[in-house]
Amino acid sequence: MAASVAAAAGRLRRAIRRSPSWRGLRALSSEAPPTQAAAVRDAFLNFFRDRHGHRLVPSASVRPRGDPSLLFVNAGMNQFKPIFLGTVDPRSEMAGFRRVANSQKCVRAGGRHSDLEDVGRDLSHHTFFEMLGNWAFGGEYFKEEACSMAWELLTQVYGIPEDRLWVSYFGGDPKAGLGPDLESRDVWLNLGVPASRVLSFGPEENFWEMGDTGPCGPCTEIHYDLAGGAGAPQLVELWNLVFMQHNREADGSLQPLPQRHVDTGMGLERLVAVLQGRLSTYDTDLFSPLLDAIHQGCGAPPYSGRVGAADEGRIDTAYRVVADHIRTLSVCIADGVSPGMSGAPLVLRRILRRAVRFSTEVLQAPSGFLGSLVPVVVETLGDAYPELRRSSAQIASLVSEDEAAFLASLQRGRRVIERTLKRLGPSDVFPAEVAWSLSLSGNLGLPLDLVELMLEEKGVQLDTAGLERLAQEEAQHRALQAEPVQEQGLRLNVHALGELQRRGVPPTDDSPKYSYSLRPGGGYEFGTCEAQVLQLYTEDGTAVASVGDGQRCGLLLDKTNFYAEQGGQASDRGYLVLVGQQDMLFPVARAQVCGGFILHEVAAPERLRVGDQVQLHVDEAWRLSCMEKHTAIHLLNWALREALGPGTEQRGSHLNPERLRFDVATQAPLTPEQLRAVEVTVQKAVGRDEAVYMEEVALARTAHVPGLRSLDEVYPDPVRVVSVGVPVAHALDPASRAALHTSVELCCGTHLLRTGAIGDLVIIGEFQLVKGITRLLAVTGEQAQQAREVGQSLAREVEAAAARLSQGSRHVAEAHRLSKDIGRLTDAVDTATMPQWQRWELQAALKALQRRANTAVRKLEMGQAAQKTQELLQRHTEGPLIVDTVSTESLSMLVKVVRQLCKQAPSTSVLLLSPQPLGQVLCACQVAQSATPAFTAEAWALAVCSHMGGKAWGSRVVAQGTGSTADLEAALSAARAYALNQL
Repeated sequence: MAASVAAAAGRLRRAIRRSPSWRGLRALSSEAPPTQAAAVRDAFLNFFRDRHGHRLVPSASVRPRGDPSLLFVNAGMNQFKPIFLGTVDPRSEMAGFRRVANSQKCVRAGGRHSDLEDVGRDLSHHTFFEMLGNWAFGGEYFKEEACSMAWELLTQVYGIPEDRLWVSYFGGDPKAGLGPDLESRDVWLNLGVPASRVLSFGPEENFWEMGDTGPCGPCTEIHYDLAGGAGAPQLVELWNLVFMQHNREADGSLQPLPQRHVDTGMGLERLVAVLQGRLSTYDTDLFSPLLDAIHQGCGAPPYSGRVGAADEGRIDTAYRVVADHIRTLSVCIADGVSPGMSGAPLVLRRILRRAVRFSTEVLQAPSGFLGSLVPVVVETLGDAYPELRRSSAQIASLVSEDEAAFLASLQRGRRVIERTLKRLGPSDVFPAEVAWSLSLSGNLGLPLDLVELMLEEKGVQLDTAGLERLAQEEAQHRALQAEPVQEQGLRLNVHALGELQRRGVPPTDDSPKYSYSLRPGGGYEFGTCEAQVLQLYTEDGTAVASVGDGQRCGLLLDKTNFYAEQGGQASDRGYLVLVGQQDMLFPVARAQVCGGFILHEVAAPERLRVGDQVQLHVDEAWRLSCMEKHTAIHLLNWALREALGPGTEQRGSHLNPERLRFDVATQAPLTPEQLRAVEVTVQKAVGRDEAVYMEEVALARTAHVPGLRSLDEVYPDPVRVVSVGVPVAHALDPASRAALHTSVELCCGTHLLRTGAIGDLVIIGEFQLVKGITRLLAVTGEQAQQAREVGQSLAREVEAAAARLSQGSRHVAEAHRLSKDIGRLTDAVDTATMPQWQRWELQAALKALQRRANTAVRKLEMGQAAQKTQELLQRHTEGPLIVDTVSTESLSMLVKVVRQLCKQAPSTSVLLLSPQPLGQVLCACQVAQSATPAFTAEAWALAVCSHMGGKAWGSRVVAQGTGSTADLEAALSAARAYALNQL
């Protein structure tokens, strides 16, 4: 039996799975209906509020505020990090929290904690779930109370039979010098849990850490036995109670926290499954309305909970994927995270496309089906989270719009896969280049896991090694974009250009790059372009009649809708297909202007010939991000002139989908106030959602327009004019002087049609290129919003540190911790992506705070050193030698005690040892002037620290060192013996 219990306990964190026995649950009784999920959630909150005096706090947004380390909020404790870290502003409302409880919306998809790949495959994993939690801060209560409350709620309120509950506790970690958490064990035994159901585990299972550094501590977990006595226990974790009592320092050591906290978390979905006696979380009323709506909307067979090989056609897998993903999408969009190009928005885009694929391909759902499920999510979760009701229409519209765009890509992707498979031999792997061209990083925007699934269904293996290589190349390319260099790539040399001119080939017509419009819902629609292949070039520039077999080539067309890199705007990327043959993509990496001709850099997986008719498709997300940045650059240029005066001139710029760079001539370095004013001016223009007008006019009409911005370069005639908020004709009227009050520029780039889509602009970097030229780095949209939130979060931490410093520290350890926190904050402010004006302000504030903190540490250390000196002098009244132990928090403090002792007893030589946690020992010594040169401090410290397996350093008079020993008396004896031998 013991072996079977150990085996079951070793799988404590596995999903709830089918069990032959669910006896003992009242929910299975025919006399009482199962408790509804909403009642389970309410019972938890009411229990802690009414019975135990907890304050109920609302769920934080799933979008982390000011924490760039997280893609999504993934645990209930995220919003309370400032309390755990000791950085909470003592003037804030959160500083007054003592015992609180809530139900937190959590998303685990992407990043370190991601369940996305497992959703659908089993009966328990989710990307969105609710975490029920209760907290006690600052020692409000600890282990005994936390365990008692949890046991009371589960057994008395929810009525779970006690014999179905097991618990685990921390069994210790000898390597870290941590003993077993016998306190938690004894609490459970005193509550009546039999010793046979109290299990001991190591740090991997029962020691919780927030990160590489920070508060941490042992945890105890409550588990439910699915078997219920029928055979070996089948344990699943219900509730985790974390007792934060240590702090993981930067050196890896553990120090006791000045204040202890309780942090607990219990998944609502899993708890509801237990209380309702269901086979899985998907069989509860949190999901059954959605599963019913999917059945009615698709006409697929009813959901039956099958997994693995038993799930023929993967119908039930698709039910679970769609139900889970629409909940995640609804919650995230309601909290301000929309599908996008990078970070959390990219993960959400992947979730949406995964849901579309399963709903259409497996469940045969009609177009627009996903959006129709949003009201069902709102009905099940809207009472607990009112933001869902407020955003219901917006969520449905966004989901439906992205679904329609993806369906078109998915249909083309299927055709590409089919055609590629026909060309492969029986043992060939699917080419990485083709998979990449289909992916979110390539052209069609299909999540790579979907591409792999589509191939897996056909029994084909993907070239994963090649895919990793392409991913690394993409990462390197993106890293270079932060500071772009001029890539050579494929170009037309003077001889190729001369040959084209001799043949009378006209310059490429690239006017279709401006063919795009706004849909009624606000999204952009980009037209395709049909063109003829005029010439093909190999990588060395040789003109050829055809290419193929994966060859990289230069492609010249009679016209194109691709934007070729110029004017500081990055080239478009995308793909082309042969007209009449939609099942093979020819990826276009970029386009360049060569003497009026647009050369496309293309990979040709199949034969491509001169004379072929092709259809071109730009990567819409890439293009839209470039448009957003380019219009933002125009507004930035205008705002700089508004803030710094009309003499401010642009000296260059570069933009890509990630960020923008702008060089400007200034009389003096910019101040924080000027940078902030520039951002405010841009924000106002964005907030007005002004129309952006573009028109080609005769170059002569622009010659004398007051305020018109242009660079010192040659412009074509006619020239394109871009005007924000004012029609071009009006802007060019000298009498209107409109160009003095808005952005009007000569520009060939692609732009937004309205400024609102920029979202926001934040200048995140500023430095001097040369005297008089300032370079600004900026981000827009979601990245800008995140930068502002990071800045606000760091500003709150700096304010909290200032308030803590003003309150004063009573202990040296507390002062040291505050000094370290200020240093950590300084590093964070120096490196964070945040508003530059705010960075400068916080850097100045932190510099002053660090000086004050260091002064406070020195004063406290001197005072404490004086106290310890007097205590030691009272114990050692005479003799030429003092060898003893003393309790100190740092080596510098120990040295101060030694120095003060020797100052008050000049003829005495002193060596002190200070034991630290985990067996480490600090050592400091000073030799009396009368004892040198025969007796030196450096040799004395080295002898003692070597005895402890450590090291030492110093001079003939003063030295220090460290070691590690469990036998301090032996170390002290060695110190005395060495000194007496020298004296």
